[in-house]
Amino acid sequence: MKKIVTFIILLACTTINAQNSTDVLRYSLDNTQGTARFQSMSGAFGALGGDLSALNVNPAGSAVFKNSLFTVSGTAYDRNNSSSYNNTRNKTEENYININQAGGVFILKSSGNSNWKKIALAINYDVVSNFDNEILTSGTSQQGIDNYFLNFAQGVTLGSISRQQGEFLEDAYLDIGANQGFSDQQAFLGYYGGVIDPIDEIDDNTQYIRTAEYNSINQALLKNTSGYNSKLTLNIASQYQNNLYFGASLNFHNVFYQEYKEFTETGYNSDSPIQRTIFDNSLRTEGNGVSLNIGAIAKLNKNVRIGGSYQSPTWYKLDDEFSQRIDSDLGDENINFINFNVVNLFDTYTIKTPSKFTGSLALIFGKDGLLSFDYVYQDMSKGELRPTTDSSFSIENDNIRNNLNAVSTLKIGGEYRISRVSLRAGYRHQQSPYADNNLIGDLTSYSAGIGYNFGGSRLDFSLNQTEQDSSERLFSTGITTPTMINRINTNATLSYTLNF
Repeated sequence: MKKIVTFIILLACTTINAQNSTDVLRYSLDNTQGTARFQSMSGAFGALGGDLSALNVNPAGSAVFKNSLFTVSGTAYDRNNSSSYNNTRNKTEENYININQAGGVFILKSSGNSNWKKIALAINYDVVSNFDNEILTSGTSQQGIDNYFLNFAQGVTLGSISRQQGEFLEDAYLDIGANQGFSDQQAFLGYYGGVIDPIDEIDDNTQYIRTAEYNSINQALLKNTSGYNSKLTLNIASQYQNNLYFGASLNFHNVFYQEYKEFTETGYNSDSPIQRTIFDNSLRTEGNGVSLNIGAIAKLNKNVRIGGSYQSPTWYKLDDEFSQRIDSDLGDENINFINFNVVNLFDTYTIKTPSKFTGSLALIFGKDGLLSFDYVYQDMSKGELRPTTDSSFSIENDNIRNNLNAVSTLKIGGEYRISRVSLRAGYRHQQSPYADNNLIGDLTSYSAGIGYNFGGSRLDFSLNQTEQDSSERLFSTGITTPTMINRINTNATLSYTLNF
């Protein structure tokens, strides 16, 4: 009688597809979420303040508020992806709605002749990044999934990836992963999945061949991701005399990320013993982090403000759960017992994201409007996976230092007021984090919005669209032809602010 193993703890934090530079970038780069006013001006608020989401840029901004208030925001997301793989094109589109921001600020004004005019206490929740997305890749290739498994299997003895007498297949899969690592586990999966065979059926065999016959095959990969990276900010700021603002924030981050990859391969030769192979992977990551922001804003005169801020590295503590399933015409009769109920658990690991510096300039045109400029610098090569004593992480950290670059981001925002109506627009350009910008291209964003001030409250609306190209492989090894992806993300955000 067969059993299903639900959880087995892997003893070592062996590198899997998620624990690499992609992870560091996923939690380092934000997506300009926030209030509608913040998004409509592309987040260029470092010298302005006066918006709860501006605390993410410069924590001194809460002291700019003249009164206490509360703001809540909801966003309708549209994710539009176009992929090209070996000259075959696919498109996917996802739509959903979420509450992405909520927070308030309480203003304490000083009495008497104190130089400290007021103190601001703020708490704000923001979705930094939303991971909900779907990408479909399909096309014809000369590189089959057997190459993935062969790259792991060559040089590995057959005896070390064979189940023991009386051992359940799923137990052997988990045991090999726990004691020998991810590479041997994949070799085991390819062997019992029927995709590869040893040249000799002896324990000392170290050479393997594919079982399928093909000149070219049809491949399809559906990649579905979901989750978020959110941030709860506790902020304190103060105004000194009439021209200086100082602030600091303590940020608590919460991460949930889920990735599901469904791969199908067909179109083998008619005499091939395999006619269809499926290989699916599921990754679930949860954790939390902490970071610190400090900043200042100075009014040089009634028309010019400057700002500067520093965001410390964020230290994330993360846990991964990883599951796989495989099937083919030659798969072991019990191969279906290795499924998403058989979960690999990994030791808790840490990601340290790079620190961030922001310099800001704002031009104020009385009550008519303003222009604002932010320059953000973040050196992605300073990101790190920990513990650094883990050999796999040491290799990945070397890759991060060698392949990632410093990222400069320019944000420009403007606002023009007509009585109670505010018209807004913005632009953002973010450099590629990779030395080879063919992997991920520069990001370009345009935004616009409108707001209406009722006196005691305000209603704001924004449209924000980003576009970026990237190149992704179907798997980490074996299939070298990349998928070229064009991502166009559009956010429509509505915010309501109530003054006290």
